[in-house]
Amino acid sequence: MGVQQPIVSAPMGGSAGGVLAAAVSNGGGFGLIGGGRSDLDWIGPQVALLTEHTSKPWGIGFLNWAVSLATVNRALQYGPTAVMLSFGDPEPFAAAVRGSEAKLIVQVVNMKEARRAVDVGADIIVAQGSEAGGHGGTRATLPFVPAVVDLVAPIPVLAAGGIADGRGLAAALSLGAAGALVGTRFQACEEALVDSETVKAILNGQGEDTERSGVFDIAREVPWPARYTGRTLRNEFFNKWRGREVELEADSGARENYQRAEESGDMGVVPVWASEAIDLITDCHSAADIVRVMAADAEDALRRALEGPAPVRASRTRT
Repeated sequence: MGVQQPIVSAPMGGSAGGVLAAAVSNGGGFGLIGGGRSDLDWIGPQVALLTEHTSKPWGIGFLNWAVSLATVNRALQYGPTAVMLSFGDPEPFAAAVRGSEAKLIVQVVNMKEARRAVDVGADIIVAQGSEAGGHGGTRATLPFVPAVVDLVAPIPVLAAGGIADGRGLAAALSLGAAGALVGTRFQACEEALVDSETVKAILNGQGEDTERSGVFDIAREVPWPARYTGRTLRNEFFNKWRGREVELEADSGARENYQRAEESGDMGVVPVWASEAIDLITDCHSAADIVRVMAADAEDALRRALEGPAPVRASRTRT
């Protein structure tokens, strides 16, 4: 697809805009705009920003459970190099993508979905592990990625979930993946459409501070399929309602209070979607620089692995 580095930025709804995708592509990776829940009034301006900042290949991602065929067809008119479909059945939209010049990327979270991606003609399959920030499934990245690689060969696979530095990319390549889809690392970059408090929370957070749940989907009244829970940093609202999802669903007043607090930017309620890899995210730079550093560090990690550990000399003892 004309990229220099095997790094793809995740199409994170609301934060992966045109400037971020352009920066990733300019850095040698492949940038994806987050189509989210298919707001064309948002997508159009973001595509315009992207094409203003780069002439490199780029793509756009959609949620299968939320997007319409009309929206996918409209997005294809912008000329993306690839369209990514995630979470739900890709079949209603696959033919439209395959009938265009765009490559079809399908993200999967279990083996059943991987088989479905093959059936609909995916050009690239993303195997997403549960370590990922935001929504996902229950399979761990390390055993899931090679299982998908073996199942779908020769279709190239991108590993996703808990990959935030060059060592993670090197591990993905060692598992047989063609590259990595990276999300949270690009949340904490200069071009992401997130506020400074969210970046601060990611930089200060740790992997054990994250957890998968449906709490925030219920509070926001967003109809995500229940099988895809969302990994976020825990906060006051999460701690209050964790394990009480049925009660929250029945409490309209609590949801109204939540939505007002979220609109005001109260970090005690605002969800910060973050992967278990946030321990590795300690700075906020340009997305292009992140791509370059991650690629260079992956090369170093692979080289060290090939060279093996330094020989251990036995110590001499007097007898």
